[in-house]
Amino acid sequence: MDSFKLGLCSVTFRKKSAEEIVEIAKKNRVDFIEWGGDVHVRNIEDARHVKDLCDKANIKISSYGSYYNTAAPDLSKWEEICKISNEMGASSVRIWLGKKNSENFDSDEYIRTVEHLRKLCDTAAEYDLMICPECHDNTFNNKTDAFLKLKKDLQRNNFRTYFQSRYYRMEYDLDRIDRTFDYIENVHVSYRDLKKEQLFRKKDYRYIDKILNKLKSMSFKGIVMIEFVDFANEYALSNDIRKLKK
Repeated sequence: MDSFKLGLCSVTFRKKSAEEIVEIAKKNRVDFIEWGGDVHVRNIEDARHVKDLCDKANIKISSYGSYYNTAAPDLSKWEEICKISNEMGASSVRIWLGKKNSENFDSDEYIRTVEHLRKLCDTAAEYDLMICPECHDNTFNNKTDAFLKLKKDLQRNNFRTYFQSRYYRMEYDLDRIDRTFDYIENVHVSYRDLKKEQLFRKKDYRYIDKILNKLKSMSFKGIVMIEFVDFANEYALSNDIRKLKK
């Protein structure tokens, strides 16, 4: 995986301190950390703290997993999220696009979502930040066509997307990479979730390899981030990193 930048989501180790996470990243030669707003970075003081830790360890901060959801618009909260991200030196903020699939949005909900996202993008632009929605079921970003329509209607350059597989729809995943490649900021992977999603399905242990090979063939320059590992265990992380690098 030499052509990829390697990252780690702090949510992988929710019960560990920021100091422990930075040490784990350093030991495993992880280049970037995405800090989550749920536990480790909740305010400006936390942001300054993790930035200091990462600077000393020579680790970059890629992004802020804010958990902001467009289903609950709050522009003052968003302004604070942008300030926190800026304080850390993050280049992007990860958000959620609602709490249901795109096909369940009616036209009024869609219009309100677009209007709200424009406000979020404009505020984020003041802090030189990219907005990237989670690529996930039960959000508007559940389908390729839905994202592309939103991207077109939004008309904001600082709106991109994450890519994340559910590990049982290979044809969909490869098509999504093809059609949204120019807008993919970062990629989340999880060997733990691969096992969970394929538990009662036909198993394909090379699923993640195939996804990464597709990205590599297209010269993906973003960050591949490990999101979750078995039992939030440091040894499992080291194991998964070896799989990514082989």
